[in-house]
Amino acid sequence: MGIAEHEGDAIHLCMTSTIDWELYRSFLGVLREGSLSGAARALGITQPTVGRQVAALEQALGVVLFTRSQLGLMPTELALALRSYAEAMERTAASLERAASSQGDGVRGAVRVSASEVIGVEVLPPIVARLREQHPALKVELVLTNRVQDLLKREADIAVRMVRPRQEQLVARRIGLIGVGLHARKDYLSRHGTPRNVNELAGHSIIGYDQATAFIRNAGKSLQGLSRDVFSLRTDSDLAQLALIRSGAGIGMCQVALARRDAELQRVLAKPFTLQLETWVTMHEDLRNSPRCRATFDALVEGLQQYLA
Repeated sequence: MGIAEHEGDAIHLCMTSTIDWELYRSFLGVLREGSLSGAARALGITQPTVGRQVAALEQALGVVLFTRSQLGLMPTELALALRSYAEAMERTAASLERAASSQGDGVRGAVRVSASEVIGVEVLPPIVARLREQHPALKVELVLTNRVQDLLKREADIAVRMVRPRQEQLVARRIGLIGVGLHARKDYLSRHGTPRNVNELAGHSIIGYDQATAFIRNAGKSLQGLSRDVFSLRTDSDLAQLALIRSGAGIGMCQVALARRDAELQRVLAKPFTLQLETWVTMHEDLRNSPRCRATFDALVEGLQQYLA
């Protein structure tokens, strides 16, 4: 069977209207967790229920989705082909649930907000707290990821992005530029000295990424030769990098506005190491008249502007 035929079969199977969404939900749970017990914990249901629902889906589709092995339940080729379609159903179901929960007067219901790890942990909490004080019936779901969530596919309702949005169907508000530069704890610099030029960085513990991403490659000119091989401490978690800087482990990249909040952090080599992140708040244009999304969008814009100021 060719790839095109296989994908066509997958689409047809997922569009079978008589199959309950809950069966696909359990299917995704097992696919992600690798076992019935893991899926049951993740979904908050019993293991026998997951087993019955997966078996019912296999029977309804007339296919085998998993085979047993010493490592757990292994997905078949068809199960892997079905995954993206089942995940699309999951996103649609979540969007329907959020939309349904927002019915009624005033700002109410759930809104899903996507942001990077650092923004989500260090910047958004007080903004969300004020928003909830103003609108107690509003539920906010924070998705913290450095991957750009696809608003057109409704992976999130609103996104805080460090890149200019390209899709025409999005409502976007430019916040400004978030500066990023090299920082270290003052006690680290007192022990090891403050580098006066790029060459003196060689004698320091430099904190940086492990795997280069497209964003990092694009920002290469602003990083002035800061590449993986010069890093003494490597992690792809921005939060872990920030924690290492705050602990006095070395010198690393940190948002300037964030570092200003901590009297113990000091910027070094500001002139050669300056990275400007263009920051936007975006949402799908279909949501512009949604009270819950409008209120959240406006609160994020105002809060992020205050952060930069």
